[in-house]
Amino acid sequence: MSSADRELRAAARHFGRRRFLTLTAAAAALAFSTNVPAAGAAGTGEPTTSKIADNPFTLGVASGDPLPDSVVLWTRLAPSPYEPGGGMGALAAAVLWEVALDERFVTVVRSGAGTAFPEYNHTVHIEVDGLDPDHEYYYRFRTGTWISETGRTRTAPARTSAPSTLTFAAVSCQAFHDGYFTAHRHLAQDDVDVVFHVGDYLYEYAVNSAGGARGYPSGTVPGVFNRETVSLEDYRLRYALYKSDPDLRAVHAAHPFVVTWDDHETENNYAGAVDEHGSPPEEFLLRRAAAYRAYWENQPLRSAQMPVGPDLRLYRRLHWGTLAQFDVLDTRQYRSDQAYGDTQHVPGPESDDPARTMTGAAQEKWLLDGWDASTAVWNVMPQQVCFSQRKLDLNAQALMSMDAWDGYRASRGRILAGAKSAGVENLMVLTGDVHVGYAFDIKDVFDDPASTTLGTEIVATSVASGRNGAEKPANWDTYMKANPHLKFYNGRRGYARVELGQREARADFRTVSAVTTPGAPITTAGSFVVEAGEPGLKPA
Repeated sequence: MSSADRELRAAARHFGRRRFLTLTAAAAALAFSTNVPAAGAAGTGEPTTSKIADNPFTLGVASGDPLPDSVVLWTRLAPSPYEPGGGMGALAAAVLWEVALDERFVTVVRSGAGTAFPEYNHTVHIEVDGLDPDHEYYYRFRTGTWISETGRTRTAPARTSAPSTLTFAAVSCQAFHDGYFTAHRHLAQDDVDVVFHVGDYLYEYAVNSAGGARGYPSGTVPGVFNRETVSLEDYRLRYALYKSDPDLRAVHAAHPFVVTWDDHETENNYAGAVDEHGSPPEEFLLRRAAAYRAYWENQPLRSAQMPVGPDLRLYRRLHWGTLAQFDVLDTRQYRSDQAYGDTQHVPGPESDDPARTMTGAAQEKWLLDGWDASTAVWNVMPQQVCFSQRKLDLNAQALMSMDAWDGYRASRGRILAGAKSAGVENLMVLTGDVHVGYAFDIKDVFDDPASTTLGTEIVATSVASGRNGAEKPANWDTYMKANPHLKFYNGRRGYARVELGQREARADFRTVSAVTTPGAPITTAGSFVVEAGEPGLKPA
């Protein structure tokens, strides 16, 4: 057990249930308080590199959250990534970084030094400023004689500029134990500007020695992964397993990412302070604190997203000139508990209680205020679970998912009312979670096919979760008949690629035939366009 895990458990014993619920953040922050570097320590002191005998860049590099003049660079030092501490022990290591205009680093435009602290599991987050807008850059790290692989990133256009196009990908749900990350290998070779990961970057479930459906020779995956993630060390090790995957490393090196989580980065279908097992909140919030800290450590996120105990403000806003505004949501941390015991259920008084929320009041206000002030052609909302109504059967009163926005219809209604009030003409919602690709028209009244179309929802299928899937799942006919606003449904693995232009948007659903064996080819299963100012999906 790591020192941080011992401190968390000690904090849990110290605070009673009632008091903990009023001092949640303080308790978990206290639990971590002795396990962070001193204020102002980052990049200072006398770190060393002389003791790193083996390649420490086993988990690759990444970049994220591009601004017009800035981007975040990430790496982690881990010569032995499957061991606690990654083989670095208590060593604080100096890490040099460079940003150049070319892959050979002939023209270096920014450089500096940071420190990989053991308290942050030797992860490094560099917020590079002073870059030119709308530029492609190359970056790398060095510690001692070791040099990382080269990553490619880019900055966003200037806020007042009017870019003609933006191409991005949406990905989700990459269960290591369900198959290979073949979709990521293809995406690494695709020509996109940025990748949005909308959740389930990792799964908390045990991974056996054969890597589950990957079918490695028995004993390939160390036994430390054959258990559910609960402690900080568990989550840190699980990120090491995932980030050692060559296809995930390739896509991170190729494109900047904008990440947000769903449930499995912490625990299946949790809602705020409530886990799926009904554990005491003071216990689950400590687990959440561990999961959130490991998430921040292992993603290309800025210091503004650094967690405080079990709290991490992940929702944030990015711009691509005046072409697109991205309002990245968090629909897990602040939501009300799922109605009707989180079973498939006909909506009723419990699920439709107007006091229930998917986003929390503060995030909802932030979103609607952002739309009020938006001057973008496209307002894109990357988030986690199905936003559009999705009936699961053909009954007059159909079952729906209580984990999705169908279980929070009043909350969804407020969001759509805010979009209408703000005059948002080109609303696009990006979704993951369900391990299939969907294309929805977002309707003003979902039960009335003739009602106004307010926007488009693009649901990115999973990278691996659900194993190979099928082009037409068994419920394909039912879902298409029950939901006239559902224009596309495909159950293969892959990703969604979207090109935004001044006059129209195009969405391509890219799928692979298998993930339980490596190397499957990729095809386009469906393509749609939406004209600016005229919401509604049309086959391309």
